[in-house]
Parts: sequence; structure tokens; C-alpha cells
Amino acid sequence: MMKDKDMLTLKATPGSPITEADLHAYVDDVLSAGRRAEVDVFLTTHADARANIEAWTRQKKMLKQAYDPVADEAIPLRFAVRPPARPPRWLAAAAAVLMAVASGVGAWVVRGEWDQRAMAVRAPASAAAAKAGDLGGFVHRAAVAHAVYTPEVRRPVEVGADQEQALATWLTKRLGATVRPPHLGDVGYALVGGRLLPGGVGPVAQFMYSANDGRRLTLYVTREAAGDKSAFRFSREGEVNVFYWVDEQFGYALSGDIERAELLRVSEEVYRQLG
Repeated sequence: MMKDKDMLTLKATPGSPITEADLHAYVDDVLSAGRRAEVDVFLTTHADARANIEAWTRQKKMLKQAYDPVADEAIPLRFAVRPPARPPRWLAAAAAVLMAVASGVGAWVVRGEWDQRAMAVRAPASAAAAKAGDLGGFVHRAAVAHAVYTPEVRRPVEVGADQEQALATWLTKRLGATVRPPHLGDVGYALVGGRLLPGGVGPVAQFMYSANDGRRLTLYVTREAAGDKSAFRFSREGEVNVFYWVDEQFGYALSGDIERAELLRVSEEVYRQLG
């Protein structure tokens, strides 16, 4: 969120200043007609705000396509049963403790700190699914991660390209096998940096690249398809094109809002370097 000193100010029309909250409300279509008109005027002279609006709109569409089916599912009967109006005090206290523990565990997982024993238990089932051709799970997660992080301006990655060696060492340790970002300067894309993300059965790595015109690509690296091998496959997830493949230790998914032919050209270079 923007601090007060970063507030966007509307000088051409009367009324209060245009803030980042107004821009988000504009995307969510919850502004009054008058306020929306002020934002429309503001956007005509602020290209950076206009770019943010477009990025947030694409992200909103992608997330809507990904999660609307879940929202439309029927609520299981066991969740529809109403609890007692006044639960015993000990039960309320226990629930508070469980909520605190769950919050801590959730933060731990988001940081990528997965329990290795859980990975060992779940990995065989995942590998079997991958060998059966069910690679859609990690491909879909790769596309959603691309849509979520590429619009970010200030913090698109956790570790920047200026710390590439530290980034590779960190991700190698977390994934349990050598991970390194390919160098794509020869095909027009520079490394922005990378981050650790939660995957289907353990941590995954995401590397981000940027072209001179601002277009971004992300490379998603996961071990959930380890032990398999497959040729290039193409998928379109919402507005995102994805080329993906599996090469023994890792599954890879290169995602971008670019033409299929251009994405394939870059994918072949990634494959050449990592293969």
C-alpha cells in the first residue's frame, strides 16, 4: 500500500485526492458515479496509475477464473450444522489456542518451511500422478503465481538478481537439489530475481525475467513430477500462456502474457541451459 507521501493527488478536478484505495475500488467497481468520473479524469494524465489498473484487472480476472468454481460448490452438510449458542469456556479457550497454532503453521508454510517427513509421505502419490500424465496441477499453480506476482512494481521477487548466487544457494537448499536460474539475455530477457513458494507437495522456486519493454516471464520449478520425463507441452490458463515439461529431477513451467511462438523460443533456450 502507498504511504501518505506517495499519495496520488488529483489536481485537475475538485474533490479529495485520488488514493491507491480509490484505484482498487475503481477496479472492483464500488465507487460512486461521481468519484469514478474523477478517477477517469485522473487516469488520462497518469500512465503509471493506468498501468496498475490494467495489471490489477488482469490479475482479478485470473483469480476469478481460478477460484470461482470453488465458491460455487455446495457447502458440506457437516459445516452447515449450527454450533451451540454458548460453548463451554474450556472449549472456547481450546479453540483460541488452536487458532493461534494454525496461524503460526500457516505462516510457516507460506514461507516455504515444509516438514520433510510430510514430503516423504506424499511424494510417491504425486510422482505416480505425474507419470500418468496428470501435470495440470503444477501448471495451473504456475500460471496463478505468474498472474499474482508479475504486476508487482516494488516487490516482485524476494531476492533480487544482484544476489543471484545467494538466491540459487537458498533455493537449492530448500528444494533439496541444485537449482539455478537460466540466463536469458541472448533471447531478450533479464533476470529480476526469484522467490520460494508453496507447491502441491513441497516448496517450489519461481524465477522472474523482464524484457526491455516491461513484459515479464516467470519460470516455475517444482519437484512434484520428479523421476518423470516429458517433452514440451502447451497450456493456456486464463490470459497466461504456459510451456511446461519434466526432466527427471524437476518439472518446469514457463509462463507469460506473450505470443505462443515467442514463449516457445524462450522455453527452448531455458531447456537447452537446464537440460
